[in-house]
Amino acid sequence: MEHISIDEVEPSAFGGDVDRRGLTEPLGASDVAINRYRLAPGERFSQGLHAHMDQEEIFVIVEGDATFETMDGDVTVGAGEAIRFAPGEFQSGKNDGDEAIVAFALGAPRDSEDVRIPQECPECGHDNMRAIPGDDGFTLRCPECSAELEG
Repeated sequence: MEHISIDEVEPSAFGGDVDRRGLTEPLGASDVAINRYRLAPGERFSQGLHAHMDQEEIFVIVEGDATFETMDGDVTVGAGEAIRFAPGEFQSGKNDGDEAIVAFALGAPRDSEDVRIPQECPECGHDNMRAIPGDDGFTLRCPECSAELEG
């Protein structure tokens, strides 16, 4: 058993000031990724529309209203509601409102290694590119022909 205080976990964000607290490591979780977010108006859960091909994601909204962009249009999820994205479903969440959002994001399996963005490959026309993280951002690589673009 592991017991932590979320407020004592150091916030971390990928290239921004978003209050994202990774709970996976402090809790010693081996099969699920867990993050707590506090988003001010205008802030986002992630930088843009993406899909985890090897992980499902669930967002539980505790306070406020989150807007999730999907390939089928926007979906608003309010306090006391949750939304699930299956592996391969494109989504991006943000705070379009005037009040802060508090939410938990859960991903299983824990580690996602195949993240895609909906951008067509200029070489072969495949409908999405794989995001490969690097020191200065990420590279986009086509899963069909291996063509690369700087992200």
